[in-house]
Amino acid sequence: MAPVKLANVRKSFGAVEIIQGVDVDIVDGEFLVLVGPSGCGKSTLLRMIAGLESISSGEIAIGDRVVNDLEPKFRDIAMVFQNYALYPHMTVERNMGFSLEHRGHSKSEIAERVQWAAQILDLAKLLDRYPRQLSGGQRQRVAMGRAIVRNPQVFLFDEPLSNLDAKLRVVMRAEIKSLHQRLGVTTVYVTHDQVEAMTMADRIVVMNGGKVEQIGTPLELYDRPANRFVAGFIGSPAMNFLPGTITRAGFEAGGVTLPLPGPIAERDGQDAVYGIRPEHLALDGEGLEAEVLLVEPMGSETQVTLRLAGQQMIAVFRERISARPGETIRLRPDVAAAHLFDAASGARLN
Repeated sequence: MAPVKLANVRKSFGAVEIIQGVDVDIVDGEFLVLVGPSGCGKSTLLRMIAGLESISSGEIAIGDRVVNDLEPKFRDIAMVFQNYALYPHMTVERNMGFSLEHRGHSKSEIAERVQWAAQILDLAKLLDRYPRQLSGGQRQRVAMGRAIVRNPQVFLFDEPLSNLDAKLRVVMRAEIKSLHQRLGVTTVYVTHDQVEAMTMADRIVVMNGGKVEQIGTPLELYDRPANRFVAGFIGSPAMNFLPGTITRAGFEAGGVTLPLPGPIAERDGQDAVYGIRPEHLALDGEGLEAEVLLVEPMGSETQVTLRLAGQQMIAVFRERISARPGETIRLRPDVAAAHLFDAASGARLN
């Protein structure tokens, strides 16, 4: 186990800067998730930590060693890839132990570590099988087992669940989190799935366009996003946004007035964006009028697409409602959970 430190790390391909000065301190034993849309640079950053991609400037340290110029095999890390990267002609046992065999470990030590990892990952009955005889989830466990037997200082996961179906992804992310809690190894995990990030991470790094937008715990990012990008990326369904103007009477948007979150009268007349999450809209007979566009019963909750203040929005209700498309309902935003963002920069105002 070891901390990982990224200090002003940059990566350029020609004149194009892909990673733009990233600073992250990863605590020893932490489960850190890099999340962001496709092309934001998160996988490139992970590969730079692994040594599979060179850095243009800055510093990467693992433990007390700066590893900028170290080859991957000397960094004491283990990486789990999206495509599993298993050897098809080797059994599960050989796949898991091959890296130790390559490093000159004794047969008895390899067998002991493979059996230990197989017990943890429920693979003991599959050691004689070949990858083609395994399900997607079993192949992912083998890839994890191959990483575990090396007993590295840092685990690196590059979108390891993206090839699995939705139900198996839920099972496997619980297994990976449980594995981390059991082993306590520093883990850096890349995903584009913000639900995956929210459920697994100790802390999340939200990336966009090669830059870090915000770093924090899942609830910090959910409750107090630093800007409109983070607010829209974290949360499912996504936050609703209403463009308008701050006034002394409230937030004016599309002919309606919404309550302001906190005393910000000094911003009277400022153009802004009002953010409210779908679950923070409640039915209220005295509330704002909204036209129902679509009703989707989910069992435990009901998701409603509607038009409010000229904007299409989504509301999520715990109760079941009888409204149909074309009808009108009245809503009250939870002002304590509302967010205001600057219209130009997207920065948080409240």
